[in-house]
Amino acid sequence: MLAGGALASVVGSACRGTEALEHNDGRIAARPRTGTKTSAAGSHPLRLGDGRDGILQMPAAIPTGPLPLLVLLHGAGGSAAGVLRRLGPAPGDAGVAVLAPESRDTTWDAIGGVYGPDVVFLNRALERVFASVDVDPERLTLGGFSDGATYAVGLGLINGDLFRRVAALSPGFIVDGSPHGKPRFFISHGTADTILPIERCGRVVAAVLKRRGYDVTFREFDGGHEVPPAIAAEAMRWIAGSRPSAEHRVEAPRAGARG
Repeated sequence: MLAGGALASVVGSACRGTEALEHNDGRIAARPRTGTKTSAAGSHPLRLGDGRDGILQMPAAIPTGPLPLLVLLHGAGGSAAGVLRRLGPAPGDAGVAVLAPESRDTTWDAIGGVYGPDVVFLNRALERVFASVDVDPERLTLGGFSDGATYAVGLGLINGDLFRRVAALSPGFIVDGSPHGKPRFFISHGTADTILPIERCGRVVAAVLKRRGYDVTFREFDGGHEVPPAIAAEAMRWIAGSRPSAEHRVEAPRAGARG
């Protein structure tokens, strides 16, 4: 099924439509714990996987109360360290803790099939983090870049009762499942993106979610397949609790690594 009249699925730089998945609901069982005292600090690997693992990155200044947590998903062929570099100092500046897990294969399972081992690993990673970080349930965000953004939108809809917010940076399409809860969305996309063209990807995703009644903040910027510093900073402020004003265009530098 094609989302909002999107073009048929093709490989390469084009985008796919919304896909209905069967046989796996993609539900995550882990939940933030009450009474947890934050003991994690700095940046360190999860030590949950062989070869492909993940990173927990804590802000330098840790408050005494619950923290906002961003679960950040890399793009195709990417890594935890790579996607963290894309955001630069923005999470730390906003006081946001980041869990960056790595997909079991080169990209996230439901991008080309059904939810499976990546959901299992993500559940394990969250359980590990919830045991050592006092996470604010209202500021628990699922986010990602490129394929990670696509996966975050689909998994965020399915687990909207866990992830109250979803931050999708240059998403491709919507992987549909059974929705739970009503998460809010922050979506950004470059107008010169040649890998996932905005007119068939970011704009379509934002429009479909709005038609379904979701609260969507959509940011277009002059740039390509990237996360400019201005966009990263705004997204982290949104995650930390500062809600952006009405939709507008953000002028931002074109710098930014791929991957």
